[in-house]
Amino acid sequence: METVKLSQIVERLAPELSPYLTSRELDLRIVLRDGLALLEPADVMEIVQHSICNGQRQTLLQ
Repeated sequence: METVKLSQIVERLAPELSPYLTSRELDLRIVLRDGLALLEPADVMEIVQHSICNGQRQTLLQ
């Protein structure tokens, strides 16, 4: 297992997504079961989507 910031994932595998994410989203900590080295670009899209949805859900709950 490895914990990294979403910004590290985006910078490494999908830098084109960076302008569309807030600094708060980029600062989220993500736990990767198999580590950063085994991530695929499709995995990044899924992680970003879930991170955005979770962030919006937290905002609505407050």
